[in-house]
Amino acid sequence: MNISKSSSITDTVLMIKPIGFSYNTETAVNNYYQKPPLESDAAYIQEKALKEFENFVSTLKDKGINVIAVEDTSEPATPDSVFPNNWISFHEDGSVAIYPMFAENRRRERREDILTILEDRGFQINKLIDYSKYEYMESFLEGTGSMNLDRSNKKVYCALSPRSDYLLLEKFCGDFDYTPVVFTAYQWIEDKRLPICHIDTFMALGERFAIICSEAIDDIEEREKVLSYLKTDGKTIIDITEEQAEKFAGNALQLKSNSEKRYLILSKTAKDSLTQKQIDTIEESSEILSVDIETIQNYGGGGVRCMMAEIFLPKL
Repeated sequence: MNISKSSSITDTVLMIKPIGFSYNTETAVNNYYQKPPLESDAAYIQEKALKEFENFVSTLKDKGINVIAVEDTSEPATPDSVFPNNWISFHEDGSVAIYPMFAENRRRERREDILTILEDRGFQINKLIDYSKYEYMESFLEGTGSMNLDRSNKKVYCALSPRSDYLLLEKFCGDFDYTPVVFTAYQWIEDKRLPICHIDTFMALGERFAIICSEAIDDIEEREKVLSYLKTDGKTIIDITEEQAEKFAGNALQLKSNSEKRYLILSKTAKDSLTQKQIDTIEESSEILSVDIETIQNYGGGGVRCMMAEIFLPKL
């Protein structure tokens, strides 16, 4: 893997193979993308999720994208372990950040052995920055679910919510030398506008484009500020609707293969919701690679982007 200082995409991701995937009642209180299961058989849901995971990993590897797939542990129970991007992030200077999680049962996902596994694979870890202590102050910042990192332009986009604390965001920006772009985004829940818990459900940054549901940003000044930053940094705006965001069209991640080919990873549900014009704009710089993760998406309330923690660590 060859990553320059200004790289915004990588060819290597960490993914966690689920053992006990299920609908998480602790996260459902403010993740409105989750759907209660129709099936009562937990083993059946896990079986379907595992098949989706394995197909996802195979699809990425077939395109020359490196996947470090680590199996979850059976104890303690971690229904959302398939979404590692919320608790850990990896950076080009060899830093690793660990994040405070809103749901108590998601805090069990944090595993020190992950770092050992990466070091054994030849990755260099120089510093560990652990924000998890802020859980005791009821302050949360759930990794690259809460933050959309523009690594090339050193900006971090963050939609404030019960899971994305402003003061913790400022601390992250100070530690990693990012400029914060802060706003609040909403979605319709019955007849109410409620905050969206994670930015990665409605916004994705590529090298040359930005997928965003701008209508989710109700405050016009905040909306224009965000769009202005993106345009100033040379991003082509692909504006999706709230209906498309609900189908996870904003939950995407651009990766590159070992041969430097660009791919935008989307779920099948997300790709099917895109217009032909949106697809054409994406494909000007990136091939779309879609996978079916319907079970994980529906019951977990997270998409393909949530399942991949990008690895930007230097190699020894």
